[in-house]
Amino acid sequence: MIDFTRFKIRDMETGTVLFEITKPPTPGDKKHCDPNAGRFVRYQFTPAFLQLRQVGATVEFTVGDNPINNFRMIERHYFRNQLLKSFDFEFGFCMPSSKNTCEHIYEFPALSEEIMREMILHPYETQSDSFYFVDNKLVMHNKADYSYSGGP
Repeated sequence: MIDFTRFKIRDMETGTVLFEITKPPTPGDKKHCDPNAGRFVRYQFTPAFLQLRQVGATVEFTVGDNPINNFRMIERHYFRNQLLKSFDFEFGFCMPSSKNTCEHIYEFPALSEEIMREMILHPYETQSDSFYFVDNKLVMHNKADYSYSGGP
């Protein structure tokens, strides 16, 4: 079992933290938790986010009683169903009953002024799918959508 407990996005150029969330501790018995809870995230950024070239995404996660081999994430970002960029990150081997922290660097593609304007004017039409694999077997799929209009 993999449980994501913290996530942070920062601008690599300035070090400014752009987004950070920590999962609250689960009270009582974890067996009664919804395994699909947290599988969707809605992000709200300012238009300036689209000007960034590189961000670091730090993820903290715990591993259950069994070791995890060949842990990998493939993430695809879309605007109106057009692929903007695909990322492929390796976490590698994770020991059983461990807490792990890893930062992946996202290199963003240059976007045209027109595409950026459309992304700002149409909140949440920019989306992503994150696929998590262990030994090349899909174990988790998370979805997200994004607003770059600077507000809800």
